[in-house]
Amino acid sequence: MEVEQTGFPGLLVITPRVFSDERGFFKETYQEERYKEAGVDASFVQDNASRSTAGILRGLHYQIQHPQAKLVHVMEGEILDVCVDLRKNSPTFGQSYSIRLTGENHKQLYVPPGFAHGFYVISPQVDFVYKCGDYYYPEHDRTLLWNDPDLGIDWPLSGEPLLSEKDRRGLPLKECEVFESL
Repeated sequence: MEVEQTGFPGLLVITPRVFSDERGFFKETYQEERYKEAGVDASFVQDNASRSTAGILRGLHYQIQHPQAKLVHVMEGEILDVCVDLRKNSPTFGQSYSIRLTGENHKQLYVPPGFAHGFYVISPQVDFVYKCGDYYYPEHDRTLLWNDPDLGIDWPLSGEPLLSEKDRRGLPLKECEVFESL
């Protein structure tokens, strides 16, 4: 597998080896020992999957207590995946990182604890899969405002995004809770 440093401490782009032939493909999406050697230092406790259609924007989500590491990838379709560093002591605090993840490029993104995370669906439909380093605690769930001008995220929107009520009510960076020591 190929591992790319992003310039954000701990945030990694991983491209697994893909074995393809006329029948389709095979890839290993996670192997604990190999991923730990690559810098993915999380014990995953939960796997999640979602299906979304074009124009849906999910995020930017995080848990202020029990922060979750995530290993994310797209099985089918295309998204713009976005992370914002909310670790106060990080040199990239308040900055965003984005990458296109597709079922064809097979890229994964390892998001360490302390980041808000979300994505925008570009293709007609997307199947999105991710591992979590801690359980979901709704009482600690927070939402960073997806279109906060201070973040400067260049979402590839085609019209108004489809948002949940929770995502509409997200807080701008200046008002949201951040991680004081991670």
